[in-house]
Amino acid sequence: MKELIKKYREQIAYIFFGIVTTAVDWVAHFVLVNLGVSLFITGIFAWIIAVSVAFVTNRQWVFESQAKSTVAIFKEAIAFFASRGVLGILQIISIPLISHFLIDGVVFQTEGFDARMLVSVVIVVGNYFISKYWIFKEEKAV
Repeated sequence: MKELIKKYREQIAYIFFGIVTTAVDWVAHFVLVNLGVSLFITGIFAWIIAVSVAFVTNRQWVFESQAKSTVAIFKEAIAFFASRGVLGILQIISIPLISHFLIDGVVFQTEGFDARMLVSVVIVVGNYFISKYWIFKEEKAV
């Protein structure tokens, strides 16, 4: 069992922190919608909060970035937020559209939450591959 955990440490950590980040995103969605904020604005604020949590956890505990200089960390942050921005825009646009045209339900007494759950799965998988193979990839020794 220890060998499996060691072998798949990165994936286990990503799933764990992906769940944490998704929970942060969903809680922000729940709170903001119940405060009367529109789905569009809710999506923007929930995204900013979730991506900030994701950057810290992915950098530190999932991919264990070795970047130490301020410039290197800043480059990681810019790449991370830019890549998340592309998928974040997809998320922000798709939740109201899916909620309106495909899945028009209320989960936990919150409008659009079922669409958010569906979109979150796609976003988490896409973000893993972008982070692993682009942002936090290990530098090859020359």
